[in-house]
Amino acid sequence: MLLTLTLSSPAVARSLSTRGLAEVPRVVRDEYGLSGLNVSTSLLKGADRTTLTNFRDAADRAGCACLVLVEPPINLAATTPKRGDQAEDRIMRLIEAAGLLGCNSLALGIAGPDSEEAFDMAVERLRLAAEKAERRELNILISPTEGLTEDPDRVSELIKKVGGFRIGTYPDFETASKTADPIAYLRRLAPYAWAVSASTIDFVEPENKPEEPAAAESTGDEELDALLEQLVDPPTHVPYDINAMVAAIASVGYDGTLAIDYRGNAGTLGIRQSCDALEAAMEQTA
Repeated sequence: MLLTLTLSSPAVARSLSTRGLAEVPRVVRDEYGLSGLNVSTSLLKGADRTTLTNFRDAADRAGCACLVLVEPPINLAATTPKRGDQAEDRIMRLIEAAGLLGCNSLALGIAGPDSEEAFDMAVERLRLAAEKAERRELNILISPTEGLTEDPDRVSELIKKVGGFRIGTYPDFETASKTADPIAYLRRLAPYAWAVSASTIDFVEPENKPEEPAAAESTGDEELDALLEQLVDPPTHVPYDINAMVAAIASVGYDGTLAIDYRGNAGTLGIRQSCDALEAAMEQTA
């Protein structure tokens, strides 16, 4: 699995760079060694074609490409023509925006109740969107949420009804943690996943963590330095066990991108803690 970073809020973006959004890809690459970004549409309000292409170019120059455009739930399952048309227009514009950013996927939730009528409307609109996405070599990923896509089996049924090779899932750790069986939930969604949202919230540092790790002297032996670093335990994620969640998706063969989506209040420290904890989880799984 490859770690990437989700820019999910203006606060996260500001904590990475005070010089503006276009500077973020370079910071993410240089400071965290990550080579991919998932970008929330909340950061792009009011952006025109030039803004999107400039951000794509900045990301490409930094070696930290835009991979997934992430949209909150939209009402693709609407049973009234007006709301359905609005949702259809929205997803078509999102496909254009994802293309301009150079993304390979568009992830979005589907708002609406779990009824057969809503299910059929969602299938119809997703098929239209998938046809347009196919022409742009773009994947459409479903972010499961309450209602129509709350049950993983319902999500897989929806994917099969839409058909094609460009429709998949975008599971989320925090969402999984709120279900009755988070591990089973992830195992049922991960086989359809093109990307996974490794959402994190709050960490506790280990007792054996040095007070100033950056000031530790090198022994001059790179292999020994690496071994010494491993003696320090990674931070522990408090709200739920991310080690178990990484192991769950790996157990069904998932080996794609794992997008860090830090949702706490510790700014860049929280992103760093997320990197350390997830890298440790992947090593443990391997």
